[in-house]
Amino acid sequence: MCIGIPGQIGEIGPGNRAQIMVSGARREVDLTLVGTHDEHGNSRTGQWVLVHVGFAMSVIDEHEARETLAALHNMYEVEPDVGVLLFPEETR
Repeated sequence: MCIGIPGQIGEIGPGNRAQIMVSGARREVDLTLVGTHDEHGNSRTGQWVLVHVGFAMSVIDEHEARETLAALHNMYEVEPDVGVLLFPEETR
């Protein structure tokens, strides 16, 4: 089973790399599959993406991102292994 985790793009760096925020934790991801700019040439900074194994797989809207995060947090309550996706190692 594959699970994608929503994150909001903060800072975009060189080489299609970006810093995203996931549940208050900063993570580095690769934006190659979605690009650093949208179809209108606007930076993706502030947009939400669905991340799997370090790659942003798709751009999603904020509502969908927040619903998915809420569902993952609910899953965490019954299955603590989901915490690997949601929280940095030092907070688990």
